[in-house]
Amino acid sequence: MTPRILWIADQAGDVVVSERLSVAAVTNGLDSLDLLRSEDFDAVLVNWPLPDWPSAANLLEELQHVQPETPVVFYAPGISSSECIRLCRVGAFHVIQSGDVTSSLYLAANSKWAQAQAPGCAGDAECWMGSLVGESRQMDQIAERIRLVASRRSTVLITGETGTGKEVVARAIHEASNRSRFPMVAVNCCALPETLLEAELFGHVRGAFTGAINARAGRFEQAHRGTVFLDEIGDMPLGLQAKLLRVLQEREVQRLGSSETVHVDVRVIAATNMDLEELVRRGKFREDLFYRLNVVPIHVPPLRERSRDIAPLTLHFVEKICRQESMPCKQISPEILTRLAAHDWPGNVRQLENTVEKAIVLSGERNILHLGDFCLAVRQHPIAHSTGPLIAVPDQGLDFERTVGGIERDILEQALRKTRGNKKLAAEMLGLKRTTLSAKLKSLVAVGAAG
Repeated sequence: MTPRILWIADQAGDVVVSERLSVAAVTNGLDSLDLLRSEDFDAVLVNWPLPDWPSAANLLEELQHVQPETPVVFYAPGISSSECIRLCRVGAFHVIQSGDVTSSLYLAANSKWAQAQAPGCAGDAECWMGSLVGESRQMDQIAERIRLVASRRSTVLITGETGTGKEVVARAIHEASNRSRFPMVAVNCCALPETLLEAELFGHVRGAFTGAINARAGRFEQAHRGTVFLDEIGDMPLGLQAKLLRVLQEREVQRLGSSETVHVDVRVIAATNMDLEELVRRGKFREDLFYRLNVVPIHVPPLRERSRDIAPLTLHFVEKICRQESMPCKQISPEILTRLAAHDWPGNVRQLENTVEKAIVLSGERNILHLGDFCLAVRQHPIAHSTGPLIAVPDQGLDFERTVGGIERDILEQALRKTRGNKKLAAEMLGLKRTTLSAKLKSLVAVGAAG
């Protein structure tokens, strides 16, 4: 789809707009407002200054009043840093001081399309519940914690292994809050070196570092009145932790290279797969920042500790992926769901989703998913990895048959528990024929009765 842009420019100057964009041009602010009232645009580009409009912030306010969902980009070579910051604070998508504007216009248009395609929740006070898929007691507890914390301003620390769904929980908190009309901005704290991460979080002025050809609002400013999600917070460099602590305490940011401060109203949610308390003990994470983040803790357990969630998650992913691929929803048997629930899933929910997607691809035109489509790795029993003897033979000896029988009984009982009594799946799990497993069970019952 070609983005449709409204271009407001008294004269073009040195700005270049790509021919790949569909552009409607007007020469003054009043004409732009009239056109916005009659037509829909994906983004607005303003060449500032405009002779008929004394204030850029006032023009932005009027544009947003007519089409509040349409992002506005300013091209303003002579603008001051303070005015640039002010425009970003009151809602400008981007303020550019030199260079090509095309990439910013594409980003702006994409942000509007993404917002338009997001599932609506009008009239549903708890629409955020739809993202929390699961039937386990742990998921019920997480949902209850979200209900309690959502309406507050308190900082939340979400912990859990990689792939457990920490960002899903963070988005549920945002959607359940009164900030849901404003953006949730996510930042991966381990993806950038310290200087670039600081600029990403707090913004920068033109010339603050090599490559900073334009002033840019940081993620905290972009999330004004919304939520900032700091993922992998345990990887944040110590030097930047002190600056983040000040932001959390004072609710104001200072752009890199600037002495001016900007007040921000944001809700902060952080997440980590690390043990922050252990990092504090090792001197790798500030203790004061840990306590400032850990106001309301939410722990997301690994999938192996909430096997009741595997079946509903699988069905959810099948429906989601088939919908994305515009294909009829494929069917999956209860037996396969039971087999999936017995799997370990070291990669947690993310691994489960990828496995479901692979199964849908490998199933081809079939409407029914087979167990082989999931390509589940055969798990090795811990005995195979043992570096020492499984059983220590005491000096006085032991009863060989009884000891081996006890180990065999324990293995069979574990397999049957994991498959909820399904002997066929338990036999597959142990690499046995079903008849062999049944014979072993009968033998153990007979031995137990004789003893």
